[in-house]
Order: sequence, then structure tokens, then C-alpha cells
Amino acid sequence: MNLENLVAIDIHTHAWKSALQVSDAPDEEKAAMGRYFRYAPQHSTVPEMAVYYRKLKMAFVVFTVDKIHEKRKIITNEEIAELAAKESDVAIAFASIDPARGEAGVREARRLIRDYGVKGFKFHPSSQGFFPNDRAVYPLYEAIAEAKLPALFHTGQTGVGAGRPGGGGIRLKYSNPMYLDDVAVDFPDMPIILAHPSFPWQEEALSVATHKPQVYIDLSGWSPKYFPPILVQYANTLLKDKILFGSDYPVMTPERWIEEFAKLPIKPEVRPLIMKQNAAKLLKLA
Repeated sequence: MNLENLVAIDIHTHAWKSALQVSDAPDEEKAAMGRYFRYAPQHSTVPEMAVYYRKLKMAFVVFTVDKIHEKRKIITNEEIAELAAKESDVAIAFASIDPARGEAGVREARRLIRDYGVKGFKFHPSSQGFFPNDRAVYPLYEAIAEAKLPALFHTGQTGVGAGRPGGGGIRLKYSNPMYLDDVAVDFPDMPIILAHPSFPWQEEALSVATHKPQVYIDLSGWSPKYFPPILVQYANTLLKDKILFGSDYPVMTPERWIEEFAKLPIKPEVRPLIMKQNAAKLLKLA
């Protein structure tokens, strides 16, 4: 990956479409997310995403969300890793393991690190139904920490299940970023990324990221015009080296995000840190 040719690194994108299998089955969860974000997501395969991001002169981190009780699995960690490796000038693969998989999940994580070279792991506590500081999950974190890879956690409200009866069974409480303070204490060598402006717990996220050296915040999933002032303030000052650009593609395009971000009062010297340099350092690309 030639960093000099890139204008940005998108730390947060989703692979929702397989390049290896065809499925026209309706997905109410993703349709609900489209309504929540007021945008019809253009689901793309990893190679299609690579073409798109290459035109934008951006790299992207891509992953799925593993859920043990999901009846059908559209795309696997292995497919994402294999296809990202073929598009390695712009694509970076993270894996996702549902903590409910227990010891089998730990073995799977180690295999994905060893055999597929994944560069990090994605967790979605609300979708996967777990408290991040549950000690039962710690063996999985240990595998990630041993490899010195980052763990990215959804925080705050989610579009998953939004507007569906009972929120589609999704419980928001699991995604309070304060639970990750315990994880940061117990795994000081594992970089932690708090994904999204963490509504309604934005100040908790800022507190954890300010206090714990290895905790970062990505700005994905929200149009920057809705960022709370305190988030902009911290991005400009105390957390300027730990704030990361992320779009949440395909529910938000990087073009839309960047257009809104350009209107924020971010210091000129801070913008390149957020857009590329912080992620390059975190992912050991620089």
C-alpha cells in the first residue's frame, strides 16, 4: 500500500454482499437501516468496493459482523480476507467473531490471524448481545492482544433494528463505551477503537479515550453536521492524534461524510491526522 498516493483511510466499512454466492433474499434488517439513515445502501462486493475506493484515492478497512444465531451467513471472514488480500493496495481486512462462540471462537480468531493475516477485529455488542467487559470474552481478547491487533467496537445507538418492533431485539445498553474502560485497563496493549459518535454517551467515550492511551474514536455512521460541539472540540485538541475517519459505508458514503466534514471548524493541521495519518500509524502502515 502506497500511503503517498492515498488521501484518506476509511477505518469503518461493511461487506454485505458476497462475490462468491448470489442471494436475492430480502433482508429486513438492512432495509430498516436504510430507512434509519435515509439512504438506500448500494451493497457491493469487496472487489467492487476496491474499485470505488481506488477512484477516491482512499484505502478502507472492511469487515462483516458475525452473529452465531444468524440463520444465513452472506459473507465470511475468509472471503473478506482473501479478496482484500487481492486488493491490498486499498483494502484491509478485519475479522468478526461472535463472543458467544466461546472457545471455538478463540480458536477461529487465532486461525484467521495465522492463516489469513487479518489486521483487526470488529465487535458489535448490541447485535451480538454481550457486555464488552464480560470476563467470558477475555480469552478472545487475549488472542487479539497477543497478535497486537486492534479491536473495533460499535458504541452508542445503532441503526440495526431501528424502527422494527422491539427494535428487532437489539439492546442498546451493551454499547455504552464505559464498559470498554474495563477492557482498556485489562488489555493495555490491545488498541481499542470506539466506533461512531457514541450517542447518548458521547462524553463517556471522550473520557475513556482521553484517559486510556490505546483507545481511539472513529467518526463513522454520522453526518459530521450532527457531531456534538464537544466532540469537535476534543478532535481539535486532546484527541487530535486518536480520532479516525470512518464512513460506515455503505449506509453512508465517504463523499457525503467528507463534504460535511469540510464544513466543520477543524484545524488545518488536524485534518490530515484524522483523515489518514492516525489510522496509518494505528494499523502500522506508516
